[in-house]
Order: sequence, then structure tokens, then C-alpha cells
Amino acid sequence: MDYLPIFVDLKGRKALLVGSGEPALQKLRLLRRAGAAVTVVTPEPSAGIEGLAQAGEIVLERRAFAAEDVRGCAVVIGATADPAVATAAREAGIPVNIVDHAELSTFIVPAVIDRSPIVVGISSGGAAPLLARLLRAKLELELPARLGDLARFAQRFRGAVRAVIGDAPSRRRFWERFFDSPAAEQVLAGNERAAREAMLPLLNRISAHTQAGAVYLVGAGPGDPDLLTGRALRLMQQADIVFYDELIGPEILDRVRRDALRVYVGKTKGRHAYTQDEINQALLREAKAGRRVLRLKGGDPFVFGRGGEEMDHVRRHGIEVIVAPGITAAIGCLADAGIPLTHRDYASSVTFVTGHTRDGADADWASLAQSDRTLVVYMGLSRAGAIADQLMAAGLDRTTPVAIIQNGTLPTQTVVTGVVRDLEALAAPLAGQGPALLVVGKVVTLAAAWAQQPDQARVAV
Repeated sequence: MDYLPIFVDLKGRKALLVGSGEPALQKLRLLRRAGAAVTVVTPEPSAGIEGLAQAGEIVLERRAFAAEDVRGCAVVIGATADPAVATAAREAGIPVNIVDHAELSTFIVPAVIDRSPIVVGISSGGAAPLLARLLRAKLELELPARLGDLARFAQRFRGAVRAVIGDAPSRRRFWERFFDSPAAEQVLAGNERAAREAMLPLLNRISAHTQAGAVYLVGAGPGDPDLLTGRALRLMQQADIVFYDELIGPEILDRVRRDALRVYVGKTKGRHAYTQDEINQALLREAKAGRRVLRLKGGDPFVFGRGGEEMDHVRRHGIEVIVAPGITAAIGCLADAGIPLTHRDYASSVTFVTGHTRDGADADWASLAQSDRTLVVYMGLSRAGAIADQLMAAGLDRTTPVAIIQNGTLPTQTVVTGVVRDLEALAAPLAGQGPALLVVGKVVTLAAAWAQQPDQARVAV
């Protein structure tokens, strides 16, 4: 290693910052987050530094640097190329960092991911600072926002665990189970009360074979794996078995834990691998056997995904349910097609409806046929003609713009636009080529401008 990675306790200790400008302000923010008592020396302080000084949060010396300024400091940072700062700190035996000058520095300030008390530092040793920042951005997406809450939660239970589990190897195995358990996931989801309740059986050392499992109800988004949420990815990596739908493509399934059992339960028109009752029973059976059960659905599980029915069924049998919302198809697909759901000039409201209602119930077409509304119809491709007829019969202008988005957010995405009177003809060539959304409303007119961009050639107007 070129540098030894260490973490320094600066709480209440003096830190010297020499210089001004944005680089100095960035380092100043880090020092203050670490609890340091910061003195800034610069003849021309920036507005940000002046503001902190006026608020009494730092000491500001409006003058040039002098060698004696380093006296009593725990660290010195120079946002200046003046070698005198590095020389004075080195001679006093004080760690020094000169921004963008590794050759003058005795330590490097890494790119930081702060989930206090969990802190991750990434450094290239000054060789490629931008690469370190890019890695930090990638890891920021991977690490849960409440990771620090999980660390503090575990800290509060350390004494209780030590009292119940005497030997260190058993305690280590306990914590390994805990950090990979539904209880930990509840903390990460912001539900510490449920997590505390789940700790009792863990402390009683119920074995993995008898411990009740959990159901993870996860929305996989509209299809593009880059649109999976951080929570969805985390739960997908924890699952023992996954029940997945027709809309879950191989790119999404590749994100599931490699050794998890995969069960296809998809439904298409006229063909059901499993009935809904069979899915409900399978989720319950596997969770009762102690498995972490992933129910993976396209879009969001609570938007025409029957997630509410599945959640209700397993919870009535005492099984814990953790939900990871997904980017619903209407939001993801319309955004990818350059069609906003609302727009001050075109639509003041938006409505999602399904083209196939339970028991043949019909929609309130008079309510849906409003010119200032965006209407998004899920699963309506095969009924496009009937839907258009109902809307026009209810008073919708025959020239109202419409769009059909098929295989939204995927490389095979197709967007066709026209007017409502031609909706059936627009839909006919798309039959059997993938899931589609129907969009009705004036906002569709914005798709044409979006399609003119060089990388948006999938839109046909």
C-alpha cells in the first residue's frame, strides 16, 4: 500500500485550514463533520467561510499564513500550493494535506461515504482522484441510507447479546444471522419498532430451520435493471427463493442471489402458470418453512400488481412482509418516451386505470374523458379500440393525442403516437410483441420533440 488507511478522531481538536475558495470549503465541511475546532487562515476568505466565521462556527484569521500557525494542531490542510504550509507542518511532526499536491502531503483525504458511524473512504493515492469519486458514486447507490442506524441499533443490543450468548464464536454467528435477517431489514426500512420485536426470537437463538421466514414484496420497475431501487437490490441478494412474473426479464433476474431457487408464476392473457390463490399459498408455505421469500413483480407491486392481496394473505398468517416499492411502468416508460405525466400547459391531473378489471366491471368513462387529464391504461392493448370508443362516446375529442409505449425502458422499446380515433389501428401491429401502455392526453404532443434527439430514435410519430 502507498498509504495506510486510518480514521482520526478530531472531536474538539484543533485543525488548521490555509486558503480559500471551493476546495477549501469542501475540506472545511469534512473537518466540521468530524467535530474538529477549525481555524482558517486566508487573506481573502470566500463568502462561505465568512458566513461560518460570523456564525461563530470557525475561527477566521484574515491574513497570510505564518509557520507558527501550525502549533498545537492535530492536522493541517492547505488549499494552496504554498510549500511553506507543508514545510511547517512536517517540521512540527503534524500530518498535513495539500489539496491536489500529493507530493507535498503526508496524508490523503479520501472520497468519503458517510453513513455514520459507518464511514467508507476511497483513495487512489493521488493517482486518479476522479476515479475515486466515481467509485464513491457507485458505492453510494449500493450502501443503504440507514446503514448507520443499523450499526447504532446493533450497538444498543450488544450488552443483551453478550448476556444471553456467552462465548465469542456463538455471538459472532448470531450477529452474522442478524445482519442478514428480516430484523435488520426493518431497521434499514426505518421501522425500528418492528426490528426490536424481531430481536426476541433471535436472542432466544431459534435455529435457522425453525425460525419463521419473511416475504419480500419487491417492485422491479418497468424493465431496465438500472431503475431497480437500492432496497430492491438488497432484498434480491438476500432471498432464498424467488417467485417472479412474466414481466421480469433475464437482466433483472441476474441481480437475484445466484443460489436462490427461481419459480416462474407469470400470468398472460389466457395463460396462468399459477393462479393467484396458488401464489398466495406458495408464499405462505415457503415463509413458514423459514425461507426468505422474494415476490418479484414488474413495476410497483401495489399498482395493478396484486401486491396488496399477497401482503394481506401472508400477514394474516403472522408472516412478516417487507415492501420495496418500484418505479411503476407509467412513470418509467413515459419518462423514457419524453412524455410528462403532468404539465402546466397540458394536464393538471393523471389517472392510472387497468384495461382488464375484475369480474368485467366497467370504468367510469365520463370521469376519464377529460381534456385536462393524462390517462394511462395498463394492459389495454388488446382492448384499444373499445377503450377509444368508450372515451369518445363519453365526450373526449376524437383528435386527442394518444401514444402506445411497448416494452418501455428496454432496448426494444417502441413508441407510436397518433390520435384517439385511430387508437385501434395504431395498436393492431403491436399485438403479441410485449407489454404496452396506452397514454391519452395532450402531454403526448411533447413526444415529437423528444424523438428528434439523436439517441431517441425509438419513437415513431
